[in-house]
Amino acid sequence: MALKYAVNNSLSAITSLPSSISGGALNLISTQTASSSASLEFSMDSTYDSYVFKFINLHPSNDSVKLKFQGSTNNGSSYGVTMTTTFFRAAQDESATTDFGYKTNDDLAQSTSNQTLVGTIGNANDESCSGYLQIFLPSSTTFVKHYISRVHGYTNNNYAIDDFSAGYFNTTSAITNLKFLFESGNIDDGIIKMYGVS
Repeated sequence: MALKYAVNNSLSAITSLPSSISGGALNLISTQTASSSASLEFSMDSTYDSYVFKFINLHPSNDSVKLKFQGSTNNGSSYGVTMTTTFFRAAQDESATTDFGYKTNDDLAQSTSNQTLVGTIGNANDESCSGYLQIFLPSSTTFVKHYISRVHGYTNNNYAIDDFSAGYFNTTSAITNLKFLFESGNIDDGIIKMYGVS
């Protein structure tokens, strides 16, 4: 692949750029707003090599619940693709008690369960979680499908938790859909936006 670059000597002297230059832009594809929703589901295709999901103030109906996700290879008819993942957390509560470390109860080893993205979010009026998930080349029929995620939450016991998860869907079938949900109850409120990365 040939490199595309500006031929001028400085940014202030640039008068034009090649029309084929790309900057890794996020292209908004879909926005879903939860309203007592059991889950929010999104479909993907081969248009983009990578998709980013942004979570904005997802608020659960139940107290002390984990936000989770799973994938589908059959256009959302069923979910439960085998995953292997990692999960760790940094946290501090309002009285300066801290927590940091690997969370073995929130990772998966060749499991079809839902993967945790952030834990024990409270359902008080001001409690929610926000963050992102990125999946890479979900339409590939050659490689497993990697994802990375970082989500921050306000927990039921007044912790600020910063949760990191990464892993792969262990399938060479295309991942066509992703589903986001709390482990019990509904997504009472909040927004998820899906972007394609060009």
